[in-house]
Order: sequence, then structure tokens, then C-alpha cells
Amino acid sequence: MSEDLAVFAAAEQAAHEGRPAVLATIVRSRGSTPRGIGSKMLVDPERGLTGTVGGGCGEAEVIEAAADVIATGRPRLLRIDLTEDLFSWSPAVCGGVFDVFLERV
Repeated sequence: MSEDLAVFAAAEQAAHEGRPAVLATIVRSRGSTPRGIGSKMLVDPERGLTGTVGGGCGEAEVIEAAADVIATGRPRLLRIDLTEDLFSWSPAVCGGVFDVFLERV
């Protein structure tokens, strides 16, 4: 099963069972990023994640923002900045920026 199909199937299951979930989709990307435009992830507080928008700190920001989208029902555009932080000890900084659209489904 393709990753997008798995994400949509998980969203359909959450809806069928009456659980709120958030669909996160990368809509803009600049520089080096772990995933490209169109990559999707479903954040389901009861069942976890399906798909990915890149992992690591950026994905953690998306998961945190998804909680707000579930609570308010308002969609949100989130900018994830993976450019090098002068104070970062991690060599895994990608160097790009991407925008993720989050919507409750």
C-alpha cells in the first residue's frame, strides 16, 4: 500500500470511528528538507501517526501544532525551519524550510 493511501485509509477509519485527527501536508519547501511537497502525515491522538513529514524536531513541531488544530478545529499553516542553529549540537540539520498545512479531519 502506498504511503498516501495508508494516510487516507487511517483518516477514513478515524472518521468512521468518530475520532478527530489532523491531516498534515507539506505545501511549500525551500532548500534541503527531508520530505517534499505533497508528503502527508495523519496525527491521530488515539492511534498515533501514519505517514511522515520528515521526522525529528520538525515532525515534533507538527504533532504539537496538531493538538491545537484538534482542540480548535481551525486549520493552520506551520513553518518548519531546519536551517542551522548556531547553538545546535546536532549534525543532522537539513538546511531548508518547509510549510505544512494542518487540517482537522
